[in-house]
Amino acid sequence: QVSLVESGGGLVQAGGSLRLSCVVSGRTFSTTVMAWFRQAPGKGRDIVAALRGGVPAHYSDSVKGRFTISRDSAKSTMYLQMNNLKPEDTAVYYCAVGLASSLSATPRGYDYWGQGTQVTVSS
Repeated sequence: QVSLVESGGGLVQAGGSLRLSCVVSGRTFSTTVMAWFRQAPGKGRDIVAALRGGVPAHYSDSVKGRFTISRDSAKSTMYLQMNNLKPEDTAVYYCAVGLASSLSATPRGYDYWGQGTQVTVSS
């Protein structure tokens, strides 16, 4: 059984930073496709960034240059460093793991999900 637990969300002013963490258990950490998604109120769940084979493989255009995805294999933890946050980044952020070797940009491509962590950016 794979378990994902996110942490690190909160309230921050525009221009500030947060680091989200996702601890993964029950799966060989290095061989999965892992991603961060976010869902704003009334909207769909959109991909933010993804790792494939431990290497950053995707960033959405809206976060390029501001967010960095990474992992620490020794801690079985994936991170999302978010800098220069904007009000439009406000959403629930989810980490996800996909069993397929190919990277998917849609939620259907992922098999396990965390419970989500709220990020709120005030203007």
